[in-house]
Amino acid sequence: MQTKNIKKYIYAVVLSAILLMSCPKAYAQNTRLTMHKPARNLITREKLEREVSFLADSICQGRATGTRGSVEAAFWISEKFKASGLLMFGEGWGHSLITENGTTGHNIMGFLPGSSKTHPDRYIIVGAHYDHLGTAGTRLYPGADANASGVVAMTSLADMLATTRSIGRSYGSNIIFVAFDAKEMDMAGSKKLWESIANGELTDPVSKKKITKDKIAFMVNIDQIGSSLAPLDKEREDYIIMLGNPYLKRAYNDMLKVCNEYYDIGLDLGFTYYGSDNFTKLFYRLSDQKVFAENRIPAFMFTSGITMNNNKPRDTASTLNMDVFRKRIYLIYHWIEKLL
Repeated sequence: MQTKNIKKYIYAVVLSAILLMSCPKAYAQNTRLTMHKPARNLITREKLEREVSFLADSICQGRATGTRGSVEAAFWISEKFKASGLLMFGEGWGHSLITENGTTGHNIMGFLPGSSKTHPDRYIIVGAHYDHLGTAGTRLYPGADANASGVVAMTSLADMLATTRSIGRSYGSNIIFVAFDAKEMDMAGSKKLWESIANGELTDPVSKKKITKDKIAFMVNIDQIGSSLAPLDKEREDYIIMLGNPYLKRAYNDMLKVCNEYYDIGLDLGFTYYGSDNFTKLFYRLSDQKVFAENRIPAFMFTSGITMNNNKPRDTASTLNMDVFRKRIYLIYHWIEKLL
């Protein structure tokens, strides 16, 4: 889809959402509950805490690429995709890659078709890296926020969007869900996915056609989204940051604002990295959306920012704010759902 057409499409959706907001309150509430309550009910504070705790547990050994702990995490993600009813690319959930130092890793990928009746030729990518630092001697780096939180958000979104589709919602885009490996090794996982797309190696599981660059509408990356320790405003802990490349940024930002208000989520929204243009540009290039942005794909990062727990043994599930974490997942779900 051409950039100009995407821009017109997004503004049309934003306008539609604004018009809905002006409808009588009872009608708006009924629409909201009918379509989205089943999906939102899937995400509980207890479930989020349990899933982040597993990925941050010693059984996953800090999830360093190429380790047994990484395999444990990859298997867990595969089972989550399977339970959500996603389709595999090829014959398995895992897709191997080789890092620059020769370590073998695996991206875990699942596919949600947009419609059960007509198959769209448009795709979005929703990703989060599942690898972390592993262990050093007897020290475990659990990586609860970085990035068990992002993985749990991503698998939750897969469950929510698949549920909404199952009760009758037809999407104009297919969704590629991917748990990237080897982000800590020069983002080898996201580079491998882009290489597969650029080389015509990624095939739609339904249509069997090649998924090419021009069919990718946008990419969403979720990296460190469970903490409330670095708020935008010291008086508020309920916030989220969305960073994006210049292409159509304003339209996507406007949609996030609309969803935040219409669905009564009420998060404090940030569209820069704590008000600094320089740090915004720097931070945006530190995670897996980078390769897509460099190839002129609209690419967005959702995060709650770096905290003093980053890359420390104390980055555990107990340090995360599960109530705010859940609200962030709700907002990303509604934002993506409106753009499909």
